Amino acid sequence: MALPKLQLTAASLSIALALLCGACSGGGGSTEEFAPVPNEKAPDHFKVRFDTTKGPVLIQVERDWAPIGADRFYTLVKTGYLNGDRFFRVVPKFIVQFGLNGDPKLTGRWRQANLKDDPVKENNMRGTLTFATAGPGTRTTQLFININDNVQLDGQGFAPFGRVIDGMSVVDQVFQGYGEQPDQHRLENEGNAYLQKEFPNLDYIKTASIVQE
Repeated sequence: MALPKLQLTAASLSIALALLCGACSGGGGSTEEFAPVPNEKAPDHFKVRFDTTKGPVLIQVERDWAPIGADRFYTLVKTGYLNGDRFFRVVPKFIVQFGLNGDPKLTGRWRQANLKDDPVKENNMRGTLTFATAGPGTRTTQLFININDNVQLDGQGFAPFGRVIDGMSVVDQVFQGYGEQPDQHRLENEGNAYLQKEFPNLDYIKTASIVQE
C-alpha cells in the first residue's frame, strides 16, 4: 500500500510544479525585473549552513553531480536570496520545499531565469537537495530536500546536487501542519507578508551561508 501512495505523491509534485510554471509565465513586469540572472561558478565541493528556526542544517554540495544546479544554488546563497525563505510546502514522508524569496520584487527578478537541465547522476535519496522542475528547462529557484528515498523522481528529471550531512533531524522537525495549503502564486506576488498572516507557524531559513574551510 505504501508504494501507490508514494507514486501519487510524486505525481502531485509534478502537477503542482507544472501549475506553478504556468503561473510564473504570466503577468506583467519591467524589463529589469525579468532580466536574466547569471550564475557564479561554484567550487567543486562546498558546504552551506542553513540556520533555521528549528536549528542548523549543514549541506555538502558536489558540483559534478549537477553542475548547473550547483552553480545556481551557490549564487542564491551568496546573494542572500534564501535568507528568510519559508519552508512553504511540506509533504510528510516525501519532501520539504522552499526557494521563493519573501520580497516579491526579488522573486520576480529570478522568475524567468530558467536553467538548462542537468543529467540525473545521483538518486533522490533521503537527505538529498534537488531543484524543483515542472519539465525540461524550468528550474529557477525552488528547491526541496528529500525526507524519504524518492528514487521515482530520478526518471522525471530531478537532479540532486548535494545532501544534508548534519541536521536531518532538524529537517524532520520542520512544521508540517499546513501541507500544501500555501498558494504559491500568492506567495510570489505578496511575499512573506502573505505567509506570516495566513500561515504563521511555517519554519524558515534565517540565514544561508557558505561555510569557509
